[in-house]
Amino acid sequence: MTELALHIMDIMQNSILTNANRIDLHIYENSVEDLLLIEVTDNGYGIDKASLNMPNDTFFTSSPNRKVGMGLPLIRKAAEQCGGSFHIESEPDVGTRLVVTMKLSHVDRQPIGDIAGIISLIVASNPELDFIYKHSTEEGEFVFDTTQLKKMLEDISFTNPKVLRFIREMIQENLSGINMRQ
Repeated sequence: MTELALHIMDIMQNSILTNANRIDLHIYENSVEDLLLIEVTDNGYGIDKASLNMPNDTFFTSSPNRKVGMGLPLIRKAAEQCGGSFHIESEPDVGTRLVVTMKLSHVDRQPIGDIAGIISLIVASNPELDFIYKHSTEEGEFVFDTTQLKKMLEDISFTNPKVLRFIREMIQENLSGINMRQ
């Protein structure tokens, strides 16, 4: 994967496959601390303690449709190559929390990429789910919450092309306003 947004999409897709109906994504950037933190939390069916270390194994997946699970080992490797860490915790029937850190300034750190496009795609593909995306920098914080957007839009679908364009542009504009780094 060439950008962190693609890793995030893969992780969120894993959450969707575990029947999560709420997914929270928090991206925290701080150049003073030289830290990029990505946290994804869901309320899916979780991972039992016996399998909790298995996401580190490329030949393990909880999906009945696939034979291998490359997503988590790839983001773990990306984090470790950039002086960071990978942590996963989960509880059956409660959900899973994944935290990835890396040095923000590390020369090998992948760019964040098209996070606005990824969020728009996930929201449009799963309009029944609740997503909260929070992005924090030293310049401020932006929060995108589909529960609020659903109330505002009433009966207009997230799959409507005008709504999709609005979501993407709103996210891009707000990320620019807090000086998101690539």
